[in-house]
Amino acid sequence: MVDIHCHILPGIDDGPESWELAAAMCRVAILDGITHIVATPHCNYEFAYDRDRYTEMLGELSDAAEGKLTFSLGCDLHFSHDNIQDALAHPRRYTIGESQYLLVEFIDFGIPPEVKRDLLFISSSGMVPIITHPERNQPLLNKPEMVLEFIEQGCLVQVTANSFTGYWGSRSQKMAEWLPSAKPFT
Repeated sequence: MVDIHCHILPGIDDGPESWELAAAMCRVAILDGITHIVATPHCNYEFAYDRDRYTEMLGELSDAAEGKLTFSLGCDLHFSHDNIQDALAHPRRYTIGESQYLLVEFIDFGIPPEVKRDLLFISSSGMVPIITHPERNQPLLNKPEMVLEFIEQGCLVQVTANSFTGYWGSRSQKMAEWLPSAKPFT
């Protein structure tokens, strides 16, 4: 199993505070059957994204996992004008590994009116947007059909595993369970 969205780099944004905690996260991942983790530091107004620095940390992360996990680097790219422009200019700075897949995170309290246009720009540049945890986004919870529109436009969707357990509330759980079937949301 591959975890494509994990804040596992220690001392970076909302990742673990230490290498010891990162190693503990690795042990839990191994027990859960995960074989590959994509480390995904944030790139937003609060956290600058330093791909070179994070790439260097992957070797130490592999050591912390005692070589039992494979790691790639990605980015939890905040959906903002500046980030989109930089991703269009430098796509491999933000995509997962050397792939075309780009994790895109919306703010929790709004979806910009130009979202479809900007997602099309990203797709047209050869990247594949992956909308992260839409089941935790209030505007998308209120209009879940928008997620289907993003999918129809060529986007993929990443759901947070503990949304299925109800950790983020019953509405998030219901949407997480609904998304794979794409049936009308009630």
